[in-house]
Amino acid sequence: MLLPFFLLLALPAIVLAAKDSTHQRLVKLAAENNGVVKLDAKTFDLIISPQRDWSASIHFTALDKRRKCTPCREFEPSWVAVAKAWSKVLPSERDSHFFATIDFDDGQMVFQRMGLQSAPVVMNYPPATGPRKSANPDTPITHDFSYGFDPQPLAEQLSAFTPIPIPFRPPINWAKWGVGAFFTLSGVLAIRFLAPVLRNRWTWATITVLTSLVMTSGYMFTRIRGMPNTAPDGSWISPGFQSQYGQETVVVASLYGLLSASFLMLTLVAPLQTSPTRQRTQIYLWTGVVFILFSVLVSFFRVKNRGYPFKLLL
Repeated sequence: MLLPFFLLLALPAIVLAAKDSTHQRLVKLAAENNGVVKLDAKTFDLIISPQRDWSASIHFTALDKRRKCTPCREFEPSWVAVAKAWSKVLPSERDSHFFATIDFDDGQMVFQRMGLQSAPVVMNYPPATGPRKSANPDTPITHDFSYGFDPQPLAEQLSAFTPIPIPFRPPINWAKWGVGAFFTLSGVLAIRFLAPVLRNRWTWATITVLTSLVMTSGYMFTRIRGMPNTAPDGSWISPGFQSQYGQETVVVASLYGLLSASFLMLTLVAPLQTSPTRQRTQIYLWTGVVFILFSVLVSFFRVKNRGYPFKLLL
């Protein structure tokens, strides 16, 4: 008669010992794998035990290449990084929340029981007993992947289920810093060697002239309005001042450029000639070039403005 009574008294101690044994096993499994408990069908039932006083974030995945789950492989590094960050907190907090992973090939029955048709999926199980006991311990909360697979938002969201926030810090991107240092050093060296060119007044004079040619030829006008290069019938001069074709812009810019070069030859090159004959020849030559180019430019203007009555040669 007394045996059942003693067994009844010993039952709480037996349950407590079993719970402690399960908890220690989970702690050991997590320590062996950088904070991630590898689950199968049996250990899955252990980690979601109805007597648990711990919480758990469980990652359902399918990493085998036969499953062709690209999102699973993309998410895996982030999951491992966040779990590793959690494994570095104090044991008193760390051992009250577990990160676990169950692969489809290790627990097909679990996937079927949970009704999962896709992966990856993360479910958060709150404690069923203890001071952190949840009102609905049997209802897991599914992680929202709307913020993507990056570890930073993952750690921030999972911190809502851990005793303390997950101390995740993004690793230093040495590749990014290396590329930045390379371009910085290259820029410094380039400036050192290009400094004489950049300080040369002719460099800035050339840049200024080219910029002026591009802007005064109507380039920005055609870019802003999205004008075609030529008309559908092949013509490349658009009558009127409300439209302009791309080919027309190129021709006008070329004319302005040739006129600028002709004036430079007259003002800079011709005076340097020591021979009076050569100097006179260049003056006549470049004056004629300027006159002809202006004639062509005026003829273009007459096409744009049909009522313009004047012309030079053409």
